[in-house]
Amino acid sequence: MTHILRTLALPAVAILVVAGCAELPQPAAPACPACAECPQCPPPARPAETRYQQTPFAAIPGWQGATFAPGVRAFAAGCPRLAQSHPLRRACDNAPAAVAGDERTARQFIEESFSAWAVVSAEGTAEGLITGYYEPVLPGSRARTDRFRHPVYGVPEDIVAVELESVNPELKGMRLRGRLEGPRLVPYWSRAQIESRVPLRAPVLAWVEDPVELFFLQIQGSGQIELARGERLRLGYADQNGHPFRSMGRYLIQRGELSLEQSSMQGIKAWAAANPQKLREALDSNPSYVFFHELPPADATPGVANGPVGSLGAPLSAGYSVAIDPRSVPLGAPVFLATTMPLSSQPLRRLMAAQDTGGAIRGAVRADFYWGTGSEAGTLAGRMRQQGRMWILWPRDQAQPRP
Repeated sequence: MTHILRTLALPAVAILVVAGCAELPQPAAPACPACAECPQCPPPARPAETRYQQTPFAAIPGWQGATFAPGVRAFAAGCPRLAQSHPLRRACDNAPAAVAGDERTARQFIEESFSAWAVVSAEGTAEGLITGYYEPVLPGSRARTDRFRHPVYGVPEDIVAVELESVNPELKGMRLRGRLEGPRLVPYWSRAQIESRVPLRAPVLAWVEDPVELFFLQIQGSGQIELARGERLRLGYADQNGHPFRSMGRYLIQRGELSLEQSSMQGIKAWAAANPQKLREALDSNPSYVFFHELPPADATPGVANGPVGSLGAPLSAGYSVAIDPRSVPLGAPVFLATTMPLSSQPLRRLMAAQDTGGAIRGAVRADFYWGTGSEAGTLAGRMRQQGRMWILWPRDQAQPRP
């Protein structure tokens, strides 16, 4: 799903220097030193410093009263995306029987197949930030109209992606985005530049009414466009312009427009409605811009995961899929989460599946809770900023989790 931007964002000079190190076309210039010594090349991506502490099930808050069957179904939905050599493969092979059974069968499967490992930061901190995200639904049209005037773009024809693993193996999974200007690779257009370019060299997948809703669609990384006759167009993250994500809420706080307590998604939308003359500048404070691609329609079969596709490549399960930092939590693993409901002290303790990642989801004890599709899910997601703890469930025959 790639909500909140999966990309390495670099300033313009750094893009050019790294491009030189990667031997991409550039104007004649002194040779670039090896990237490890290049002062403007990005530092290697350091693995998250995480510790794992084996924990008896009985010592996990809420374990005894938890319901396991929905979490087992979410875990099983991701199993087809795991390689045959993956440490979770044996558990995956046994999951169908647990899915077909009752709650007792699901609990037995979990407790007999896995050990629990508390996720702890290198400093020994066992609690971290738990936020929420969702799949928005926007009214829209396939064609531009007086009402629907804001384009939802597919991937531009002129965007260039550079895989940084070719520069430095420690940068595996990261890439630069840019565009060619003659023989030079330069930064791709920022949000402000994209909004002012008519037309952008990109396909338009749909047109929507509200630029603020489009902005939040990009932050979530996926969503649906509801067309006039009730048909829904499902969109997934395809790429991003390579610019760093900047929080609009933080921008508004720094300018005294909102207080910290008002800077939720709902608070930002209310501010935008009351301040249309300031909106464009506020939107452009975030130079990052997301491009989409069209996905197959959602599966309406009851009990089947039918959310947007997460980083694992499997559809997300509302209320039972979570985005994590894959440097700390293995993608695809079952995770027991102990936190509280949004803006509440009511316990929220359940078995979930680590099936997504996000650019803002960084750190050992850090997760983003997928609430589902539509406005109700959006309300919960927008208000969620809780403290919580996490336990990875890892096969009993493995020494400890291996991200």
